[in-house]
Amino acid sequence: MKFGVLVFPGSNCDHDMVYVLRDKLGHEVIELWHKDTDLKGVDAIAIPGGFSYGDYLRSGALARFSPIMEKVTEFANYGGLVFGVCNGFQILCESGLLPGTLLHNDNQKFICKNVYIKPDNTDNPMTAYLDKDKAYKIPIAHGEGRYFADDESLKKMRMNGQILFRYTTETGEVNSHINPNGSIENIAGVCNENKNVFGMMPHPERAADNELGNEDGRLILESLIKSYTK
Repeated sequence: MKFGVLVFPGSNCDHDMVYVLRDKLGHEVIELWHKDTDLKGVDAIAIPGGFSYGDYLRSGALARFSPIMEKVTEFANYGGLVFGVCNGFQILCESGLLPGTLLHNDNQKFICKNVYIKPDNTDNPMTAYLDKDKAYKIPIAHGEGRYFADDESLKKMRMNGQILFRYTTETGEVNSHINPNGSIENIAGVCNENKNVFGMMPHPERAADNELGNEDGRLILESLIKSYTK
């Protein structure tokens, strides 16, 4: 596959994403600058984490107006694969490509630590090749990671299988005590109704190298890729 990794002023996880997709998973990767208006024939788009435009106004709120996002929206609406991590998730929600929004963490502090997440279902490409009963250790690093959606949206998402991951204990138990940021229903990631746009707050690209002692994130990215290349 040929991946395009978006780069905004303030992106700081773009090199991590490029490294994992190219050097660890063996795919062609090009960087797409925020002012670009040509996706250069990519098969999939990754929107990495960081602080696009300094997170002024609201995380992802300015990035949604970048020239590149108009093309990303067209690409997604035609069924193209798009996935965002952390700030990328925020940008996708701000752009209306994913339901819900990301609010300040309930403790009003930036959180950086390892957490555990478990697939809510395996009926979408990002979790199709994962073990639904396994808790995966993935790091988070965010100040605005509290996912929120209204009751009607949540009901629709549950029915459509759009909830990707929930925060859990190491043994896979979902409870409010383990929720790191106050996300509604412990939600850590979601997808759109057509299941071609994905977003998650935890960073799988930071847990995809055996030199780091954790490759749980690699399994998530591999699931996404396998689903589109099988």
